[in-house]
Amino acid sequence: MARITLHKGDITAVEAEAIVNAANTALWMGAGVAGAIKRAGGPEIEDEAVRRGPIPVGEAVVTGAGRLKARFVIHAAVMGTDLATDADKIRSATQNSLLRAKELTLRSIAFPALGTGVGSFSYSKAAEIMINTVSERLARESGLEEVLFVLYSDEAYKAFEEELGKRDGYS
Repeated sequence: MARITLHKGDITAVEAEAIVNAANTALWMGAGVAGAIKRAGGPEIEDEAVRRGPIPVGEAVVTGAGRLKARFVIHAAVMGTDLATDADKIRSATQNSLLRAKELTLRSIAFPALGTGVGSFSYSKAAEIMINTVSERLARESGLEEVLFVLYSDEAYKAFEEELGKRDGYS
């Protein structure tokens, strides 16, 4: 059975086969998680992503990971170029990221709190949506062994920890 784990810190430094980028539909990487990924992994990640875009909101595409520890970056379009998001966009972006992981037969994937930075979505609602979506996928055959939620701020970590605490089997 796959496990969901929380990690406080920088998503660019975690040990996972893929990390998820909270992207916009044009796939340019400016601020927030995207900017951190570009700084740590190199501009080639953005170059490859932009060549694959634009994509619809909620969709996800895969690129190489440049200098990151991860093998892949999954760019999940959680917002349009207007930088606005909502529950449905976060749910779809999470689902499509998990689908890309399954297509690549990955064992581990790391998510940030999608939509909560530039998109200004609440941590607690994002935690509820993302953990529900991941739990539903893991209940079916996904091939994943670990889904990490990598949370940069104390506030984000606390929201995800509280949401996971509502579930049986999480300690």
